[in-house]
Amino acid sequence: MTRDVSAVVTGVGLVTAAGPDAARTWAAVRAGRATAAPDPELRDLPTSLSCRVADVAALRPRVPGAAHLDPCARMGLAAVAEALDAAKLDPAEWEGDRVAVVTGCSAGGAGSLRTAAGRLAADGPRSVSPYFLTGYLANMVCGSLTQHFGVTGPALNVATACASGATALGTARDLLASGRCDIAVVCGADAAVTPLMVTGFSQLRALSDTGSRPFDKARDGFVIAEGAGALVLERPEHAAARSAPRFARLLGYGATSDAHHLVAPHPEGRHAERALRAALAEAGLAPAEIGHVNAHGTSTPRGDAVEAAVLSRVFPHHPPVTSAKGTLGHTLGAAGAIEAALTALALQAELVPPTAGLSDLDPACPIDAVTGTPRPVSSPYAVSNSFGFGGHNAVVVLARD
Repeated sequence: MTRDVSAVVTGVGLVTAAGPDAARTWAAVRAGRATAAPDPELRDLPTSLSCRVADVAALRPRVPGAAHLDPCARMGLAAVAEALDAAKLDPAEWEGDRVAVVTGCSAGGAGSLRTAAGRLAADGPRSVSPYFLTGYLANMVCGSLTQHFGVTGPALNVATACASGATALGTARDLLASGRCDIAVVCGADAAVTPLMVTGFSQLRALSDTGSRPFDKARDGFVIAEGAGALVLERPEHAAARSAPRFARLLGYGATSDAHHLVAPHPEGRHAERALRAALAEAGLAPAEIGHVNAHGTSTPRGDAVEAAVLSRVFPHHPPVTSAKGTLGHTLGAAGAIEAALTALALQAELVPPTAGLSDLDPACPIDAVTGTPRPVSSPYAVSNSFGFGGHNAVVVLARD
């Protein structure tokens, strides 16, 4: 008899360009409404589109010292606060040493870096804020969460580029399965819409200045975005004992590395496929049981084609496929957590949202991509893919609970 390593998702929270909460984000994704817009801060660059979160300073909770936090941490705090409310958890009442925090943040406080570098260049070292490092370091989203919510159990940040949020989910699930905690708060957060970061991606020819169109014949790159996604995971016994809300169940996780190229996917998607099959095996599911796929689907020519070929090989029954990046843009390290939360909401609603921006499916992408309007799907099982620079692959399998 195999040991149950599943975890219950008891709360979700979202902060994206579509809105400061899960309800407004889900509504935009469900409607297939793109949020990309010309960004005044990027107007002098080759690529000027972005998906920004509006009015970050107004996000709640307004914690002491919030003015010194990077927008990345503020978004993370807001997403986690919503997820804890949804889970009906009060941090004032929990045993902090039985709670873990795992964050997925790939770029750190890019805004804090921009501000500090500008001050150093213009006015010298004494002008740099002493809060620079606490805003910039990639682990500070995690540190801010533990401090504000009184978490004294295991806490760590994982950085696997655009797979970070999904890697954080798998890492948190492992902590729960090991018995080191009863609750694991997972947060993917990134706020890297700065001229330097956008220039870096532009130099790699990864960005589009016309829009995000996952799997479309005319796709030409992703639209950079910012945001945060949070999920509360609990051991099944713990969730049952307190009659917790149940958004979904995390059944399986798979992770591999391409060992191929620092920014390009393996041309055959061989190790992305291994991660997908490993997640299915851990979940105890046959490929034919999967009812829909939340694809990584970044809108890059090569990445989408490779992922579509993998999906076609693993799922010959061609389940419906969607990509939230047509609506939300690419939130980098936050994407895996945001999209896992959206997959849980899709399972609850028994529908697959459309892929915004997709109007002419590329013949090189042999998948059943959902377009236009949401598609009703009653299957209780779905997968969510996340792939990142450095050859990182992470896949989670979720079930309606």
